[in-house]
This record gives sequence, C-alpha cells and structure tokens, in this order.
Amino acid sequence: MTESVKKPSASISNVGAWAMNIVSSVGIIMANKQLMSNNGYVFSFASTLTGFHFAVTALVGIVSNATGYSASKHVPMWELLWFSMVANMSITGMNFSLMLNSVGFYQISKLSMIPVVCVMEWILHNKHYSREVKFSVVVVVIGVGVCTVTDVKVNLKGFTCAAIAVLSTSLQQISIGSLQKKYSVGSFELLSKTAPIQALFLLILGPVVDYYLSGKLITNYKMSYGAFLCILLSCSLAVFCNVSQYLCIGRFSAVSFQVLGHMKTVCVLTLGWLLFDSELTVKNIMGMAIAVIGMIIYSWAVEAEKKSNEKTSHHAKNSLTEEEIRLLTAGIDKIPLKDVEVGEHQED
Repeated sequence: MTESVKKPSASISNVGAWAMNIVSSVGIIMANKQLMSNNGYVFSFASTLTGFHFAVTALVGIVSNATGYSASKHVPMWELLWFSMVANMSITGMNFSLMLNSVGFYQISKLSMIPVVCVMEWILHNKHYSREVKFSVVVVVIGVGVCTVTDVKVNLKGFTCAAIAVLSTSLQQISIGSLQKKYSVGSFELLSKTAPIQALFLLILGPVVDYYLSGKLITNYKMSYGAFLCILLSCSLAVFCNVSQYLCIGRFSAVSFQVLGHMKTVCVLTLGWLLFDSELTVKNIMGMAIAVIGMIIYSWAVEAEKKSNEKTSHHAKNSLTEEEIRLLTAGIDKIPLKDVEVGEHQED
C-alpha cells in the first residue's frame, strides 16, 4: 500500500519538475527575446544578464538558508570552484559560439550534446544504454535538426568555441548529478552554493565578454522602465529555470535532460510563431513531429529498461530465497560445522 502511494507521488513530482523546467525555460527565452531584440529594448549584454540571473538565484538561496527552509551541507570549496568554472565556461562558450558561427552550425553543436553526454557518462561512470534508447536519441536529434538547422558555415574559431561549449556544458550537466549523489545534497542546496561563485565570475567578466561580442559598454546603456521590468522577469524565471534544471538532472540523468529538454525547442518555435510572427514552415512542423515521436520512444525505452532491471533484480532475490529454503529443508543448517569438517577429513 505504501509503495503504491509513493509511486504516484514520485511520478507527479517528476512531471512537476519537467513542467517547471519547460515553462520557465521557454518563458525566459521569450522575455530575453523581448529584452534583447531590435524590436524590443536592445539590451545586448547576454553574459552580464546571466550574471544577474545567478545573483538573484544566490540571493534566494541565502534567504532560504537564513529562514531555515533549506539546510546547508558541506561541499569542498575546490569542488564548487571547479564546477562553477566549468558552468561559466559553458555559458561564455555558447555566447561566443553563437557570435562566431552561423545559426545552423550553432544548432548542430547543441544537438551534439546528447551523444557527447552519452559518451562522457560511459567514460566517467561506465554507463551503458539499450538499443532502444540509442535509437530514440537518433530520432530526436534528426527531428530537432530538421526543424532548426538552416545554413551551416564553419570556421576554425567558431568550431573551437563550439567544441569548448559542448564539452563544458555536457560535463557540467553530468557533474550536477554526481555531486548531488557524492555529497548527499539536494538540488537547491547545491545551486545555492554554486550560484554566488558563478554570479561573481560573470558580473566581473561578463561586461568584458559582452563588449567583445557587441562592441557596446553596459555603462552606456540607457535603462528604461520597460527594460528594467523585463530584466526582473528574466531573473525571476531564471531562478525557477536553474532550480528545475538541478532537480531534473538529480532525479533522472543528463541524457534524459538533454533529450526531453528538446521539447523546449518545439515550444519556442511554436510560441515564436504565435507571439512574434516567426515563420513556421512545413519543414519545421515535420521536424517537430519527428522530435516529439523520438521523445515518446525515449520515455518508453527508459521505462522499459527500468522495469527490466527491476524484474532481473526481483528474480535474483527470489532465486536466493528459494536456495535458502532448499538448504533449510535439507537440514544442512542443523549440522554442526565441526562434524562437517571431520566428515570431509575422514573422506579424504
């Protein structure tokens, strides 16, 4: 009875974590589009904005710990510094990749994260995947590729930045899960520890990176009331986005987060068409349909693999119990150990 109650509640919380991540991620993209586009408030300082995101997230973590809502567990500072450097390298690398590459190659580099995460988990954690899971990953990659990839132009600087971005992002997402397990910390606890370090790095280096990317200084930007509200909305959504990312990877895996996370791409394309008059072609619709089918196959494959592992474990447990019963029935446990040793010695 207890297990049957736990399973639905766990399923509901899992769905809630995914829903929070999708809604907050799509929301933040829409808010940033309004904030940064030429038709919006032309705030072209992406790295600094990310620094604001982590600063607000850090503030929420501090308030949460001070009020006793969350407890702070010990994680070595060198681990936090290493993780924060990798995470910030991911953000900066993505910004440079978008600047130096065509949109098509940028999308391809993002798609490559799924196989890269799979290979990294295999190397670092000796994790293996079933044939069905591999097939579903290929279907998702093809679907998202069809609906997002347009022109593909490659240059050496852009390729290097894309490679750094993909490797650091993949490593960051794998590290979230491993750090949570290693130090028995919750998703929000880990985030509240890393967010201040990330915010500090990004608020110091962000304006320099943004100046290199856009040729504009943030100190020269004329802040309007509308832009301020957009930044505030973006930061608020970032808190939910960051928390839900840690929740999802902590509950599932980096691969699941990447695969099902492409649902956000489908939502962004659809909302862009509805809200911003973006073009939605037959190619986009076909790609989205293939991607959704791939996600459904992936969910089914992971669930089937989980049930198969549980069945194998249960069968092994039952076999052990039967063996114990057989030994007890034979009365072997009633024979004194010394008698057995003597008997064996006499036979020899």
